[in-house]
Amino acid sequence: MMEVEVGDHNVLLVRCDGVYSAISNQCTHYGAPLSKGVLSGHRVRCPWHGSCFNVKTGDLEEYPGIDCLPCHKENSESKMLTIFSVQIQGQPKRIKWMGARDQAVLHTVMLLGGGAASLMCAETLRQENYGGRIIMVSRDDLLPYDKTRLSKIMNAESESLLMRKIEFFHKYDIEVWLKKEALSIDTNKKTVTFDDGLIQCYDQILIATGCRAKSLDCPGVDLENVLMLETPEDMLEERGVTFYMNDAVAEVQGQNRRVKAVKLKSGITIEADLLIAGIGVNPNSEFLKGSPIRMDSKNYVIVDKYMRTNITDVYCAGDLTSFPLKMAKGQNVSIGHWQTAQAHGRIAALNMLRREVELNIVPFYWTVLLGRTIRYAGYGEGYTEMVLKGRFENMKFLALYLKDDEVVAAAGLNVEPAVSVVAERLAEGRRHTAQPHVTTPGWMPLHPR
Repeated sequence: MMEVEVGDHNVLLVRCDGVYSAISNQCTHYGAPLSKGVLSGHRVRCPWHGSCFNVKTGDLEEYPGIDCLPCHKENSESKMLTIFSVQIQGQPKRIKWMGARDQAVLHTVMLLGGGAASLMCAETLRQENYGGRIIMVSRDDLLPYDKTRLSKIMNAESESLLMRKIEFFHKYDIEVWLKKEALSIDTNKKTVTFDDGLIQCYDQILIATGCRAKSLDCPGVDLENVLMLETPEDMLEERGVTFYMNDAVAEVQGQNRRVKAVKLKSGITIEADLLIAGIGVNPNSEFLKGSPIRMDSKNYVIVDKYMRTNITDVYCAGDLTSFPLKMAKGQNVSIGHWQTAQAHGRIAALNMLRREVELNIVPFYWTVLLGRTIRYAGYGEGYTEMVLKGRFENMKFLALYLKDDEVVAAAGLNVEPAVSVVAERLAEGRRHTAQPHVTTPGWMPLHPR
């Protein structure tokens, strides 16, 4: 695998099974150089956020990217590069083929929620040539947008956050109803009642209404400049951060209806002009109460490995679910990751079409703090040991989380593609242990056994 310059384009050249393939070297997610990623068999994994692409076809195989790559295969390296340089002109990414509505198909799939899970469900249905009606319903006033950027790109315009433009939905006959909220569902009649009085029938339904930010539970939370980072309108510019660990807000103090200070339970008082709360989420499942759809003690919807609820033709995906994670030996978990929600939507769509495809993912997410990106892969809950490669103070490290002497997760800063290496090996289902004596990141820090 190597990076090649072809005219004005950056190309990834790969030789698999004696055949050369050329794909765009830029990940369709945020443009990371795939040449610095991880090649495993016929697929390459992005070093930044874990998107995977088939090097023979350019097809997307793992989220968070949503588009495929242009690709060309040829036995001759020079001939292949010449052809590819013409093909790639003006198309650094490619939307996978999708069908459209067939008016003769009297079947409706309703998607409750306008996020990543619903969008990927809709796209997968059309990619599989589903010809029925697709209705996506969102209480937001925006088309599906990239929520991961809200806390990372502070000056992004709402339009720039959109995952797909309105023309896309028109082209593939995906109806989008905005500013509409479900109040109740009748699983016997297969209907949903909305806040405007509309009652809509469905044949199959995906519940992907997600979660909402928790609010503080203390005096002063109703002051005007107490905010939560949840929508594009909530974005602000960050400057400096001081951490107060093992503490909590006891009171928000204000003057003239605006925040002046925040008092912590430890007794510390911090002067503040603005307070942003980011203390977790609550599931948007109130409208399901009274229905026979099974939920856990925290009101997350319980699904099986096919994203099916306990009710026939009712599926659930995204942050709202409690689902069995294969890499955690089938333990039911609730994971509010973008890539996880996307995978849920795809699996739900395939099983709506009776394909019997199981969910099998390695959670991958990232966060940006003061311009530095920390990446994480796996599922580390209940880990018993942490092995550190590098040093925190040098802002260059990989933390390997072990459970029963087996690596179950990794977090890293400035050691790309280390976290993607861990993710790929976890995806292969191989058991690994850490090597404490290895200290440099030129490594393969894992050792199969």
